[in-house]
Amino acid sequence: MITIDGIDYSFEKNQLVCLTELHKIDISKVCNAKMLRFNRSFYCIIDHDSEVGCKGILFFGASQLPIITIPDIEVEKFHIIWRMIEIEMESTDNLQLEMLQSMLKRFVILSTRIYKNQEPYNKIDNNQIDIVREYNFLVENHFKTKHTVAEYADLLNKSPKTLSNLFSKLSKKSPLQYIQERKMLEARRLLKYTDKSIKEIAFEIGFEEIQTFSRFFKNYEGVSPSDFREK
Repeated sequence: MITIDGIDYSFEKNQLVCLTELHKIDISKVCNAKMLRFNRSFYCIIDHDSEVGCKGILFFGASQLPIITIPDIEVEKFHIIWRMIEIEMESTDNLQLEMLQSMLKRFVILSTRIYKNQEPYNKIDNNQIDIVREYNFLVENHFKTKHTVAEYADLLNKSPKTLSNLFSKLSKKSPLQYIQERKMLEARRLLKYTDKSIKEIAFEIGFEEIQTFSRFFKNYEGVSPSDFREK
């Protein structure tokens, strides 16, 4: 059992979850798991997005937690990449860094492919996928200061209607829901993992009045911010 941002998850065999340093993690019980951890100085998925295409999907994808179920036919590929990483970790020559980066890139690309097939991304073309990815990434970076779809549409040089039509092909969630869910995620994190006052939290995620924030929070969570903090 792993608690991520206050929500309990039970993962099955051959499942992957992609996390960043922003996630708050508590591990209560893990029978068998492997972790591949890397930092920005080793390999920055933002700077190398043209190589791996995972920004806004596997990482920095606003509020959605990407859980990947590896198909049986793909499991062996992951085993091979993992074993190659283990072997390369024992190397001491000056090419070790490049080799490990290459293995990591393969791992991320394979994960991205599977996740796209697992989610309804096959309903849209690659250019449209890139718009969705960039929208998710922009929300991740600006949700505290930009609260309307129109603001993100301007950044993408698209109309709000274009974004709404595009997202309707993927899921029942509207572009506005992605913004609101990211604000809710941040609110839960701040309430659970910091000592900041509710007024401070409301202001930090873009609410000028605590009453407006409390209504927003209760509408999503079913309880007030103060009751949530006391749970």
